[in-house]
Amino acid sequence: MTQATPQDQQRLLDLQGLDTKLDQLSHRRTSLPQHARIAELDGRIADLDTAVAASRTAVGDLRRELAKAESDVQQVRDRAARDQSRLDSGQGSAKDLQALQSELVSLAKRQGDLEDVELEVMERLEAHDGTLTELTTAHAALLNERAGIEAERDAEYVVIDREAEQVRTQRDATAAPLDATLIALYDKLRARFGGVAVAALRHGRSGGSGMPVPPTELAQIKATPADQIVFCEDSGRILVRGEDAF
Repeated sequence: MTQATPQDQQRLLDLQGLDTKLDQLSHRRTSLPQHARIAELDGRIADLDTAVAASRTAVGDLRRELAKAESDVQQVRDRAARDQSRLDSGQGSAKDLQALQSELVSLAKRQGDLEDVELEVMERLEAHDGTLTELTTAHAALLNERAGIEAERDAEYVVIDREAEQVRTQRDATAAPLDATLIALYDKLRARFGGVAVAALRHGRSGGSGMPVPPTELAQIKATPADQIVFCEDSGRILVRGEDAF
């Protein structure tokens, strides 16, 4: 049997309490409500990232389309201005002048059609610009909200980490006098039983299983020398016997 003085067994129980506290602090750190809120915001931000990218692409395409429409209109205007200048000069044969007049009529119609296209593109661009502005504003608002929640989370981290550091200091001081073999057993049992290796036996009830110890087993434990470690048959954990064990 593994042996340890009653004092070291109690120290082992204290060590368990401190490690349990550290586990609780670690769980508290990873389960802060801010984590869920940040995850939710990250999803919304990702959706907006996609929407903003698509909107920017659409705006870019429309700006290029508008530039082309403006260029087309300007080319027709320039051509009409040259024709009008030639017509106004009166130079050329009557046939040439008549052809210029006919072309000016065609160019005027063409210019009107192109200006309609230009106007339609401008209207679509204006709508998409408005959408892009709304999306980028919403995106910035979500980023600001996320930053605020991150600040809240980080403030909680500071509190938790400060408490954990204090507990860790106590733990190190508690573990220091214990035999390495005892610590190795303790660590092995903690790994096997979900972090709880040691429990108290109080009024005949095992803190390891949460159940009353059967009378026969309890009698065996009572008869076991105080410097020998006993185990809970149900949970496999070390049972520490104090003044209120039986």
